[in-house]
Formats: sequence, C-alpha cells, structure tokens
Amino acid sequence: MPPTNGSFAGLKTGILYAILYARVSTDEQARSGYSLAQQIEALREYAQREGYQVLEEIIDPGQSGASLERPGMDRVRDLVAAGGVSVVLAQDRDRIAREPAYHYLLRKEFEEHGTKIRALNDRGDDSPEGELTDGILDQLGKYERAKFAQRSRRGMLRKAKEAGVCSRPPYGFRVDASGKRLVIHEPELPVIWQIFRLAAEGFGLLAIQSRLYHEGVLSPTGKPLWDLQMIKKLVENDAYKPHSSEEVAELVSPEVAAALDPNKVYGIQWYNRQKTTTRTVSEPDGNGGRRYRKSRTFQWRPREEWIAIPIELEGHLPRELVDQARAAFEASKGHARKHLTREWELRGLMRCSCGSKIGTRSTKDKRGALYHYYVCRRRGAARKAYGCTQGCIRAEPAEAEIWSFVSGLLKDPERIEAGMDRLIEQERAGGVGGSRDPEQEVKVWAGQISECVRLRAAYQDQQAAGLMTLDELGERLRELEDTRRIAEAELEVLDARKEREEELEADRDALLGYMAASVPEGLDALTGEERNKVYRMLRLEITPKPEGYEVRGAFCTSEAMDAHLRVWMVRRPDKLCVSVDPGAWQSGRMRWS
Repeated sequence: MPPTNGSFAGLKTGILYAILYARVSTDEQARSGYSLAQQIEALREYAQREGYQVLEEIIDPGQSGASLERPGMDRVRDLVAAGGVSVVLAQDRDRIAREPAYHYLLRKEFEEHGTKIRALNDRGDDSPEGELTDGILDQLGKYERAKFAQRSRRGMLRKAKEAGVCSRPPYGFRVDASGKRLVIHEPELPVIWQIFRLAAEGFGLLAIQSRLYHEGVLSPTGKPLWDLQMIKKLVENDAYKPHSSEEVAELVSPEVAAALDPNKVYGIQWYNRQKTTTRTVSEPDGNGGRRYRKSRTFQWRPREEWIAIPIELEGHLPRELVDQARAAFEASKGHARKHLTREWELRGLMRCSCGSKIGTRSTKDKRGALYHYYVCRRRGAARKAYGCTQGCIRAEPAEAEIWSFVSGLLKDPERIEAGMDRLIEQERAGGVGGSRDPEQEVKVWAGQISECVRLRAAYQDQQAAGLMTLDELGERLRELEDTRRIAEAELEVLDARKEREEELEADRDALLGYMAASVPEGLDALTGEERNKVYRMLRLEITPKPEGYEVRGAFCTSEAMDAHLRVWMVRRPDKLCVSVDPGAWQSGRMRWS
C-alpha cells in the first residue's frame, strides 16, 4: 500500500492511484437506507476493473452534499493537494456534491494537481461535449430536487391552511387514527400540568429541570434530562393555552372557522413562522486539527404568513395558570448579574471535561465574606445526567496558576511567534493539510457570479427571440439565482476566513510588540482584564483535570515537532507541572521534563 500521510514522493510512476469516496446524509439513511458499504464495494470493483490502485477509502457518514465542509471531503482535498492522485471515484455525481457550482470548484481545484473526478453514473467523457452532457445532467438533477421541495412545501402549506397535521406533535399530543388531527395524549398531561404549576409558583428553568429529573420524568426525546430551552418553549407554546372559538376564527380561514365547535376551547399550533437554514461549519480545534458543527440560522417570516392550526383541548390547563406561568418566566428575565465589577481573568476560556462551558459565580458566607468561583454550567440534575464530577474552582488560585504558566511562556517570544504563525497558516489554508488556495477559490466563485450575469442576459435574449417560453425562462433564472446565491455565500465564508487571518496577524504583532516593550517585573502588574486579553490573543483553551489544568494555545513545540500546537498540563500548586510533550522550559515550582 502507498503511504496515506499526505506525502507521495515515493510513489512509483506509471501507477494510477485512486481515492474512493462515499457519502450518505442522515436523511438518506433514514429514508432509503443508502449504504456506505454498498458504495465502497461498487467503487472497489470499478477500480479493480479499470486498473486503479486504491490509495485510500474515505467515507462521509451523515454529511449533506449541499456543503463542502465535510471531514471526508477535506481529507480528499488534502490528499489530492499532496499530489500523485489520478482520480477521485464516487458512485454517483451527487455523492461528490449536490450543487453544480461545487462540482465546478472541485473540478478546477483537482485539475491543478492532475486529478480527475469520476462517477459511475457519468454520461460523458473528457471532451467539451462530454463535460456539457454531465453539466446538463447535474442541472436536471438539481431542478428535480428543487421541484420536489417546492411541491412538498406547497402541499404542506395547503394542508396547514386546512388545519391538517403538518409537523411533529407538541409534547402531550398525538396524531389520531385518521391521521388528520391532533388529540391530547393522556399519560403526558400530568407532566404538562406540573411544569406550568412549577413555573407559576416561581420555579426557574433549572429548578424545574431538576424536579423532573429526580422524579424520573423522561424528556420528549426520551432522555432522562429535559433541555432547558425545551421547558421554556413548552411554557411559551400556544398549543397549551386555551382559546375560544371566536378567538381562533379570527386566525384561520372561513372554511376552518365554520367547523369549530363554539362550546369547546382550542390550542394553536403555528406553522410557517420561521425559515431555518442549516450550514456545516469547520473551524480549527486548537490542536492542529479541525472540528465540524452545524450552524442553524432562524429568520422570522412576516406575521401575515403564519398559519394557525387549531387543536381541540380536553382536560386543558386553566388560561389563568398559563398566563401566570408565562408572566413568572418573563419577570425572571433581565435581572442584573452580581459582581460584574470583578475582572475574571479566565472568563470565556475554560471548558469542563464533560463538554460544557465553565461560567462564573460569586457567593457570600454568613459573615459577608465574598468568594469567587469558576463552575461548570451543568448544575444540579444536569451534572448527574452527564456524569460531570467537576467541582467549583476557586478563582484566585486558578488564575494565579495559569498566569504563572503563561507569563513564563511570554518570556520566550520566539515560541509565541512560531505558534501564532502556525495558527495563521492553518487559517490561511482553510484546512489541516494546507491544500486550500483562498485566492484561487475567490477567482472561481467570482467567475461563477459573472457567468450567472452573462447567462441571465443570454436567456432573456433567447426568450425575447421566441426560442424559449416564459416558464422555461423562469426556471433558468431560478437556477442561476441559486448558483449566484451559493457563490456569494462561499465568498462570504472566504471573506470571514480572511478577517480571522488578519485578526490573528494583528494579535501576533500586538503580542510581540507588547513583550518587546515589557520587562518581566511588569507582567505581574497587568490587570485581570489585560490578562484575559492576552489569553484571548494566544487562543487559550483551558480544561480542568483532577491533576491540574490542560492548556492549549499558540505554543509552538520546536522546529522538529512543529506539526501540532502544544498541549500543556499545569499541575496543582503542590504537584510538579509536567508537559504532555517533552520540552526544556523551567521556572520555579513549574517545569517541563
């Protein structure tokens, strides 16, 4: 097998190396059981038949083809950039990407390294005519997906206007046998009563969460711990608030209003209130790699576009109880936080080993003495549910230990500069392997926008000449608008990456200038706010451990070990402070060995 560490200097010439790529989204898995194993098996057979030697098999489980920010695709692009790859194989063209614009970007990027993209369902060849054929098929596939989504949305809107079931039933409701309306689910009704009673009595979200957990009440998702936002949304949901038939009639169509029973009360389930956009985002993980997360943005639609679906309520909550619970929640908002005048040196930099962020807390004892702590934000029942064992951390000792460690590093500007340069290089490359060329990507996406403008004018000229109908023109213009929107979104991502790069460079120069102008004795005179600023410039990430604090940041190891940023372990005051990696720095009771 050839090496798969990104270095292909030793590959024999004359051998055609292939990367096998398979992808399946979560929706596809749930809908049709689309198999990664089946894709890989088909690609193996094709590679063997065509005489390719498989360099690496890469899969992207649960990843959408509507984005290029995928762990597997990043790995493919890194391997291609390293050189020596003849072809990237996928079963279908939409496994590589669902958007023709992304196909275009990857094809141009891979061509610079002598690599081609092949799919088992390709219809064309390498000729201009073949590329045109595949491009047309990509556009047709995109058109069919868009039409399907459009028909589905129109159908759901029509169903909602007819008071049909259009979304997941709220907690405490189920779809009846006919599948056309929601009815109350009696076993969950006592839990709803309990939540509203506790809220009306002044219990906060954490207190309600803890009560439900200790009583063994499972959340709507089946987990032992209720999400705080889930409790909040339940109290604010109009499905539990009784409305008279007259109130509901003002919100629904005349046909739906005519079917309302004037002797009954109804809850309201709202449909089409928000537009949700989901995007995959990749970012440096602070350890030389990248992490991937889903970014969701919510945009409220105009009030007149909301659709009210009435739900008949039986054994319903008193309206006074619902109003009281909501008023209690509203009254608890906006309370001024105590002791904000304290300069928390590590605020926003610490994360618990259970995964939650670490916040701050100040308390007074009976004598009025004030104590400050860093605490895991998972408190009460949440700590037990997630197995968190992290106790409160006294602020003053923790801040002193971390500052003693960091101030020692600040005496070695070369190490800091090398670490910051490494971060800048990763941000500039947009990946771990440094395979990205931001300037080239900008040119590609800018070219796509220019092409959309050109084609728009050409299509309009064709319609004016009678070569296409108005319906055909509308479809073509919608396709161009989608492509233009994608290109503009990718340009925004590249602009954001450039801004982060410039911010890192500014922080590096500021740190080096500060260290050059400071003397060791002056470091200890920094205020808590100034120290926090220094930590953020260093991109510090701190995780408390039983034996000390795991610290990550812009600390370069050495020229021989410059592949990753360093991870240090700052020990407790009564223990030796030993780094994870070998080093040479030594100071007082803290040293590296």
